[in-house]
Amino acid sequence: MKRSIKQSEELIPRGPFDSTLHFLRRPYDFVNTVCSRTGGNMFETRLLLRRTVCLRGEAAAEMFYDKARMSRDGAMPEPVRATLTGKGGVQGLDGERHLRRKEMFVSLLTQERVEALGEKFEKMWLAQLPAWTRESQVIFYEALHPILAEAVCDWAGVPLPAEERIKRTRDLVLLFDRAAALGLGHFRARRARSRSEAWLARVIKDARDRRLVPPAESALAVIAAHRDEDGALLSPRIAAVELLNVLRPTVATSVYITLLAHALHSFPDVAPTPASDRSELGRFVQEVRRFYPFFPAVAARSRKDFRWRNVRFPAGRRFLLDLHATNTDPHLWNEPEIVNPDRFRKEDFSAFALIPQGGGDVSKNHRCPGETVVLEVMERSLRMLLCEMEYRLPAQDLRIDRSRMPALPGSKIILEDIRRSERSLKET
Repeated sequence: MKRSIKQSEELIPRGPFDSTLHFLRRPYDFVNTVCSRTGGNMFETRLLLRRTVCLRGEAAAEMFYDKARMSRDGAMPEPVRATLTGKGGVQGLDGERHLRRKEMFVSLLTQERVEALGEKFEKMWLAQLPAWTRESQVIFYEALHPILAEAVCDWAGVPLPAEERIKRTRDLVLLFDRAAALGLGHFRARRARSRSEAWLARVIKDARDRRLVPPAESALAVIAAHRDEDGALLSPRIAAVELLNVLRPTVATSVYITLLAHALHSFPDVAPTPASDRSELGRFVQEVRRFYPFFPAVAARSRKDFRWRNVRFPAGRRFLLDLHATNTDPHLWNEPEIVNPDRFRKEDFSAFALIPQGGGDVSKNHRCPGETVVLEVMERSLRMLLCEMEYRLPAQDLRIDRSRMPALPGSKIILEDIRRSERSLKET
């Protein structure tokens, strides 16, 4: 006899009635903790009082990114859309609208353009290095923000006058650093979103009115001229949201670069050396992305009734896929709690196993198209830390704060005795 959807859903283990506070307190451990207790990879709870199916693992990721089953429209909680991603951007689109908007981003990120951004970032880091050598201490995470902001704005064709750099950089950081904060922190992120969209909407209008002429291949020029499937230009506000979807994630790479420095210090036995080749650097970068928590989860909702794992789900049900739990799933990764870059020698992981920035195919699914930028910037950062500068980590709180989104070392990595490396000076 066929079960009703209600009877079928009763087969799913239940978490607490509403898990909003549990999730906010332990965003990177909540799903794993409940799944370990229930003995599976799926359970149901409520988040912000809305029924939500929480998932982890490769099979769950493959189901989650099935466009025939899942929709992004309206799935992400409003506080996230109001700060991190913006409203009306590519992350919340589906079908032809999503594919066309995604093509715009993919066109921006050719290998040549990604390398150009990496080169700008590296040059600006080298230019800032003398100032760091004069400081008694540098908080590495915070010091990276102006370098990344200036590099990506220059690359994207967005003017960043000297008198605006501090406030624009601060707002870009607030969009990802305080988006998940409670109270005043979240309010500051909302205000930063409003200011940033207003700023970039003006820039878009200037580009369209030819008061500003950015390079033809730049993000500003491409987004300002983009037309959706109906042939209409994006509204200035939506175009600003999409331009922020270029700037914000690049500045957010500061999280991963900080974690790179943490990994070099914490796992010296498996860390690359100045003599390491690019493939070794790449393996270490991938292992840092797998091992450390970055963004905890992504949301979708079912676009129709469907059956999966002998459970029938109704249309409109919200699903939450735990990214970090999948990246550290012992069924997918051998000894996932150990940092082991050599696990990436064979490159036999699937597009639904390593998903720190989403799963599936970049051109078809909701996997982040900026992943190539992250890899480029991280590899260059690793080379900078290994080959271009010398430094010391004093006693500090290096524990990863997993209650924070994004997760960071408590100290945000304090560097002392910074100087240009002898090797680098000889080569120059």
